Amino acid sequence: METVLSIGLGIGLSAASGFRVFVPLLVMSIASLSGHLALAHGFQWIGTYPALIAFGVATCMEVAGYYVPLVGHFLDILATPSAVVAGIIITASVITDMSPLMKWALAIIAGGGVAGIVQGSTVLARGASTATTGGLGNVVVATLELAGAIVVSILALAAPFVVVGLLVALVVLIGVKWLRRKPKSLSGCGAN
Repeated sequence: METVLSIGLGIGLSAASGFRVFVPLLVMSIASLSGHLALAHGFQWIGTYPALIAFGVATCMEVAGYYVPLVGHFLDILATPSAVVAGIIITASVITDMSPLMKWALAIIAGGGVAGIVQGSTVLARGASTATTGGLGNVVVATLELAGAIVVSILALAAPFVVVGLLVALVVLIGVKWLRRKPKSLSGCGAN
């Protein structure tokens, strides 16, 4: 059961890294230093004071950057691959009792995949906001992404299965909406 919980925790924290790359790492560092999170062998550095300071500074810079229009766009370009890498590291760092092959396979597929999907959706949301509001709505999107990163990170630590359940529900909802789209009519094609 502990392994299943650690996988859920890793996936939940990886999803949060799709919103903001450094917020879940900062939360993990705080949780580890306070004794609420056990990290896998080789990842104890996340729970050190130098890492806490580095994640704190990086989080502040990332959050502030998204409120500056051109910097926010540049961060979006960098954030997608960074979120995937962070998702992989986050997932691998919380899975403790598993063979290295399985651990890294799960970290790459589940952690990196979830982080990439969430990050991709935030890029689409910011693009839609820019297109519809001329960039004025990006402040609201940035604030919602930050709130999402914080809430999902804390929720993943408190109830990892809830986060995984919400992610599954979201994927199903998106899938249903995608399948229900009406294909464009081909009227006139082939009818003479």
